[in-house]
Amino acid sequence: MLLQQATWQEVDEYLTRSKGLIVPIGSTEQHGPMGLIGTDALCPEVIAHRVSADAGILVGPTISVGMAQHHLGFSGSITLRPTTLIAVIKDYVLSLARNGFERFYFLNGHGGNIATIGAAFSEIYAERSLQRGSNQPGIMCKNQNWFTLPSAQRISKEQFGDREGSHATPSEISITQYAYPEAIKSMSEDKADAAPRSFTDAEDYRSLFPDGRIEADSFLASPEVGKEIVDACSKEVIASFNAFLAQD
Repeated sequence: MLLQQATWQEVDEYLTRSKGLIVPIGSTEQHGPMGLIGTDALCPEVIAHRVSADAGILVGPTISVGMAQHHLGFSGSITLRPTTLIAVIKDYVLSLARNGFERFYFLNGHGGNIATIGAAFSEIYAERSLQRGSNQPGIMCKNQNWFTLPSAQRISKEQFGDREGSHATPSEISITQYAYPEAIKSMSEDKADAAPRSFTDAEDYRSLFPDGRIEADSFLASPEVGKEIVDACSKEVIASFNAFLAQD
């Protein structure tokens, strides 16, 4: 069940069964010569939609623009400031809490979002705590990065080993190839640049990684591996989400 494809009556009925939903969140940024710009948002969305189809869990609209300032040296990348992303997450959660949602499971596809998602959760908890005499049901938020799920890490290690890298990885590109076969790109089999040091702004990033990849041999991606990852991760997310709902 996808929130944007439901009616308000259907959402009311869902709330009689569950107070939780999944929120895919990612980024819109370059992913090297063959990775789609939407990769970091598409990956958690694909997994979340499979979860919804298999387990009937409600999935909210994807937050598809995130923290990507260091990718702005490449055409098509879009970023939000940390304060903007915090505000977006806060308003998203509190809007749905207004009518009865209590558990918000964020399925994240971008490492650069992690700190800001945590800060947004702190802002949400602080605002609820400061409301005078509310005694309202508590909100709980959880962030789960799909790429740190044990099954994702296992498959990545088995299929790609140390050629996975950390940006424009063959694992994430495999998911988009599986979900969008008509958008599969190709590239030369050139090894990606190693990371000599940490980067700062967009110009610094591009000077260190001219084609956008970080230690990732993207050309190893395949839709078959993408299917394997989605199948395995969706099962893990269902179990993780249900455990989250069961928390006191």
